[in-house]
Amino acid sequence: MACATAERWAKARTFHHSRYDARQIAAEREQTVSLCLPARECAGTVAQIVERLLELRELGVIDEVVVVDAASQDGTAQLASAAGASVWQESDLLCEYGPVLGKGDAMWRALSVLRGELVCFLDADTEGFSAHFATGLIGALCCESGVSFVKGFYRRPLAQGAPGDPYGGGRVNHLMARPALAQFYPELAAVRQPLAGEVAARRELLEQLPFVTGYGVEIAMLIDVWRKDGLQAIAQVDLEEHHNRHQPLSALGPMAATVLATVAQRLREEGRLDAVELADAPLQRPPLASLAFT
Repeated sequence: MACATAERWAKARTFHHSRYDARQIAAEREQTVSLCLPARECAGTVAQIVERLLELRELGVIDEVVVVDAASQDGTAQLASAAGASVWQESDLLCEYGPVLGKGDAMWRALSVLRGELVCFLDADTEGFSAHFATGLIGALCCESGVSFVKGFYRRPLAQGAPGDPYGGGRVNHLMARPALAQFYPELAAVRQPLAGEVAARRELLEQLPFVTGYGVEIAMLIDVWRKDGLQAIAQVDLEEHHNRHQPLSALGPMAATVLATVAQRLREEGRLDAVELADAPLQRPPLASLAFT
């Protein structure tokens, strides 16, 4: 049964970040690693994150730190560059494809300049960033046999240090993404945070995936990896607690609608949904490997 399959996967492919030491990763990894931070108005956090990541570069865990900036007006790009990151404006990447249409589009375009054989994407607005966000994901990719795609999961309270539900910040994740997977993709029901922006994958895999351009990129990527390579190619890593800025409630409805439309898009591709007009269905970029310049 699918439910039993999900449970078996969770037992075999769920890890804690403490399993992976930076020096162990540096010693065991056999491929180059790029760390990418898609960023929009992250002046308060991006420099500290870059500094922690450059420490990992010095230890031999990663090879490059790249910030892809969304024309931030608060000095994000300048702060990231001063801290030591390579910085690109997202609109300068694959500009022949027109205006950049959200985070997924930025991630897709970033692949055109990232040099690593392994790629790790992290959020640029994480408060109190610790290097374990990178080592947890990269460690699972480098040190676990057969893994080609890694998702992070964590507790995400609404306010740091405040009492209440430690998972209260992941509202769209809990109210839309996970129920949708449990209903339509039960093999993926044990994925704790399908919408997490913390992900690492083999470049050759990422280049074969279409990228949803907006907020649905994470759940689309998860489904597409499962359809292509199966459940055992996926792992998830407990990153403990994550703090970043929260969207107001008024923004969560459109986000949830995009997640639902993205899942519906996949169902229609599989012939499980009649060809009806999908409201809020995001544009997709083609697999990078299918483009002539690659």
